[in-house]
Amino acid sequence: MRLAAKTASWSVVHMIVAIAVAYALTQNWRAALAVGLIEPIFQTIAFALHERAWTRLAPARAVGRPQGRPASV
Repeated sequence: MRLAAKTASWSVVHMIVAIAVAYALTQNWRAALAVGLIEPIFQTIAFALHERAWTRLAPARAVGRPQGRPASV
């Protein structure tokens, strides 16, 4: 649930930034809204998949290593 809340809040921040940047580049609110609303949707999906991949990789790296010992030993 925490990951979903984190992803949703990032999505809102990302949309605001994307709209502002698109407007600064185009000086056109319609184009800015189109770009600013579509691009973050795909970025949010990519972010969620990226987080899941990293979450799944974390335990795999620790396998075979005794707890409390650095990886370089």
